[in-house]
Amino acid sequence: MIKYIKYYFPIFSVLFTMFTITQGSYYPTLYAIFFSSIFIFGDWLVQPDKELEIFSHTFILDLSIYLALPVLFISTFFTVSLFSNSLPLWYTDGLKYALNIDFIQIKQSMILIDKISIIYMAFIGAGAMAITAGHEMAHRKKNKFDLFVANWLLAFSFDCNFAIEHVYGHHKNVCLPEDPASAKRGESIYLFIIKAIINEHISGWSIELKRLKRKKINFFSFNNRMLVGYSKSIIIALSILIFGGVNAILTFILIAFLSKSTLEGINYIEHYGLVRERGKPVRMRHSWNSNHFFSSIYLFNVTRHSDHHRNANLKFWELKPIDKDSPLLPYGYLTMLYLVIFFPFLYKKIMKKELDNWDKNFANEFERNLAKY
Repeated sequence: MIKYIKYYFPIFSVLFTMFTITQGSYYPTLYAIFFSSIFIFGDWLVQPDKELEIFSHTFILDLSIYLALPVLFISTFFTVSLFSNSLPLWYTDGLKYALNIDFIQIKQSMILIDKISIIYMAFIGAGAMAITAGHEMAHRKKNKFDLFVANWLLAFSFDCNFAIEHVYGHHKNVCLPEDPASAKRGESIYLFIIKAIINEHISGWSIELKRLKRKKINFFSFNNRMLVGYSKSIIIALSILIFGGVNAILTFILIAFLSKSTLEGINYIEHYGLVRERGKPVRMRHSWNSNHFFSSIYLFNVTRHSDHHRNANLKFWELKPIDKDSPLLPYGYLTMLYLVIFFPFLYKKIMKKELDNWDKNFANEFERNLAKY
């Protein structure tokens, strides 16, 4: 049963985050430190996950993503309420009578470091549930319910575009110069994030407009996936504005932006410095792979990225933990993310050694010459 329950780790983490917040000052900060330590030291100390497990009851695994949507909804409204100055009485009174939570007292007890920790845990949690879980469902192109879940999850980070550009753009153009989600060697992580957000939306619109034209569908139509996707984000944003006022909506926009930036940081890590010969198929060597345990279960095995690009139709529990036919990240995903965001020079120094190994042992002759250029 543990092999099923472990994929509920993102949900348990978000629920426990809300619980620690209700304990008052310092608890959110202590939990944020504890949470980060699990990934930094846990991925380092725990043996890499190198087995492909067999599951008989796959609905339990799907349920871990289906439940992510209501949990994300609840946690988002709970988080923004902590920064709101105009909450409805039914909310504060309801928490008091139903759960014996004095919400006003909790808000007043939070110091600056606690507020920063709350925002941090909010966008890290949204990164796992809204984006990583949304990514999983977005690839299930023939399942309308799963796509419905994907689009609502992605709406929490204003990223309806992801279900289009990632699936029909990135997977085709990975490691080519025109792919906005593939980072070049030495590229600034901060510039990459901004460029990727902008260029992915441009690419997503281009893909969707071509589809609409090919099928002779009107631009202002419920079949325009971009417009429908944006409308979902607007519905969430307006609901938060009505619920908590200006401070709440500003908090939501900040969390959404940081969640999207976290995704781009992971994109940066997944293909950093790798190149591909145009016209040749995508191989497992064109993604950085990772078998680190805690990062894998928190991110629904997106860490097994090489196998994901080999066959994007595989569900997250079907991805193989490859360690021979693809380049490996030296540390877990979240450790690499912390390094590239806070210590980019150290990250590039570490990855230079890994890229030298890729050039020598994975790249073909054309890719070797292209990498030098």
